[in-house]
Amino acid sequence: MADASMTRRFPRVALFDLDGTLLDSAPDMLATANRMLAARDRAPTTLAMLRQHVSKGARAMVAATFPELDEAGRDALVPEFLQVYREELGRHSVLFDGVAAMLQALEDDGARWGIITNKAEYLARDVVAGLEWESRCAVLVGGDTYPEKKPHPLPLLEAARQLGVAPSDCVYVGDDERDVVAARAAGMPSIAVTWGYRLDDEDPETWQAEAIAREPLELLDPAAWPRTIL
Repeated sequence: MADASMTRRFPRVALFDLDGTLLDSAPDMLATANRMLAARDRAPTTLAMLRQHVSKGARAMVAATFPELDEAGRDALVPEFLQVYREELGRHSVLFDGVAAMLQALEDDGARWGIITNKAEYLARDVVAGLEWESRCAVLVGGDTYPEKKPHPLPLLEAARQLGVAPSDCVYVGDDERDVVAARAAGMPSIAVTWGYRLDDEDPETWQAEAIAREPLELLDPAAWPRTIL
């Protein structure tokens, strides 16, 4: 019989992107866009039209909702989008199937997990509070927490520093190429997930992540995670 100490375990620290990785937040974004359209007596848009843009941030969502606007016009609507979005936050979004079980499996194995998102920190904290994750999420870094955001490695490096571990002892999980780029620059193994939000011409197979997951339930298996030093 194999020594129990040699049994494959989850990484001691798992770090996640939020939108498109843990949370299907596209319905909140749709509600926000349609409130803005309704205020201008315009027809509503659809989830299919907006979904692929969700991971790209507020400016991308405004651009998809109002494609006729130039850059200055789009930028002028970003504050309104964020204000309305905060009112819709958590009202329609749900965890992706299997995420709750995956996070519980990490905790049961003694691992810590946290979130590194490009969403503004105040919005990310609202999401975490709404999910009652405050005592479970070991570290939370937003897009404005530090001077740089993903694909820059700084947020990942600072999250590891806050947790007192080396970046190479963590695994970062995300649905966007910039997640993998940031992880590689930070010296952190990564998993690219395919259930999130991406444009039609974006192929996770080309991002050079250490692993690819096609549904959260795959990550219930410790063998699906890249090996770390710990």
